[in-house]
Amino acid sequence: MAVLITAGLLLFLFESLIPRPLPWAKPGFSQMVTLIALYLWGWREAVTVVAARVSLAALIAGSFAGPAFWIALPSGICAALIMAGCRAVAGERLSIIGISMIGALTHNLVQLVAAWLLLVQQPQIFYLFPLLWLPAIVTGILVGWLAHASLTLLHRVSPSWGTNRA
Repeated sequence: MAVLITAGLLLFLFESLIPRPLPWAKPGFSQMVTLIALYLWGWREAVTVVAARVSLAALIAGSFAGPAFWIALPSGICAALIMAGCRAVAGERLSIIGISMIGALTHNLVQLVAAWLLLVQQPQIFYLFPLLWLPAIVTGILVGWLAHASLTLLHRVSPSWGTNRA
C-alpha cells in the first residue's frame, strides 16, 4: 500500500503542474491508485490509500485541515466506497472504466455538497453539476483505462502481486 500511496502523491504533484482549461477540471490521475488498491485488495485498502494520499498531499501543499482538505477527503472516501459498492454489486458486468466513471462523478458530487456545506451555502452552487460532470466522464474513462493498463502490467510482471494482504 505504501507504494500506491507514494505513487498517488507523485501523480497529485504531477497533476498540479498541468494547466487546466477550467479551474475545477483536474484529470484525477491520483484516483488511479485508488482503483488499483480496490482491484488488488478491496474497499478497506482503497479507502486507506485515499485517506493517506489526501492527508499527505494536504500536508505537502500546506492545506491540511483547511477547506480544500475537508472537501477532498470526504469526496475521495465516498468515491472509493461507491466504486467498491458498484464493483461488488455489478461484478464483471461493469468494467474498471465504468467503475472509474462512477467514482469520478461521485467525487464531483460530494465535492459540491461539501463546498455547499462548508463554504457557499447557496443552492445555486448545484448549477455547476453539468460543468463538472462532462469533464468527470472524460477523465473517468482515461483514469479507468490507465488503471486497467497498470493492473494488466502488474499481473504480467508478477502474477501474485497484490494477493498477499499482509
